[in-house]
Amino acid sequence: MTHPNEIIPGVIFFSYLSTMRRDTVAFLAHNTLVMQVSGQFTFETTNQTISMRRGQMLLVGKNQLGQITKTPLPDEDYETIVITLQEDFLRTIALEEQIEVTEKYIGSPNILIPPNDFLHGYFQSIIPYVRNPKEKLTTAMGMLKVKEGVKLLLHTMPQLRNLLFDFSEHHKINLEKFMLSNYHYNIPVEKFAQLTGRSLAAFKRDFKKTFNTSPRQWLQEKRLLEARHLIETKHKKPSAIYLDLGFESLSHFSHSFKKMFGKAPSDYI
Repeated sequence: MTHPNEIIPGVIFFSYLSTMRRDTVAFLAHNTLVMQVSGQFTFETTNQTISMRRGQMLLVGKNQLGQITKTPLPDEDYETIVITLQEDFLRTIALEEQIEVTEKYIGSPNILIPPNDFLHGYFQSIIPYVRNPKEKLTTAMGMLKVKEGVKLLLHTMPQLRNLLFDFSEHHKINLEKFMLSNYHYNIPVEKFAQLTGRSLAAFKRDFKKTFNTSPRQWLQEKRLLEARHLIETKHKKPSAIYLDLGFESLSHFSHSFKKMFGKAPSDYI
């Protein structure tokens, strides 16, 4: 059962679960601050896995693909507060506070925030709006709360300014390396282009040079080859892997698999 509550549209969210949920794809376009009220939150990317429980806080860097697992614990439902730090708002704060970034942030893109009475008190001030959804938080009040959260983050970890206020254009990255690490995520080709720092046209052009095929064709074949490997050598069941390999349904996966290999996935088991 899921009970999401959007406190400020697109900015402050509250999530409640009484059963485990696994989001196979999460694309976080903005820096995001997460407070775990209860239960366990796990965020897994190609290079990093972070889990947190009651009272812990996490800053997730922008423009990341990952998998989120939300797990209630014994005698404890899953509850989390999520604050999206949208870039336009961070630009406004940078102007108001005359914040300049003089060097690139080189640390981890996902940072557990050290225990802090100020930030814990800050999140406690948001919880009444969660508990009383009829008492709407105005947008103006909500943005003041977001600004307060940013200032408290900088007070706690001043080095985060280089992460939060880096507005430079996303540069081109190694397309082959990125795609081989992230092909299993079920996102549009346009999003892959954005994440590699390219326009859609440039992405398709560079992709053709690198893989000698189109992105959609390559993604389909790569996912199906990996599926066959997992079924044949790891003895995985098709129902256990199709979502993790970017297929939206088991029937779509089975149809595509048979079309490519001439046999159904179950014939390899």
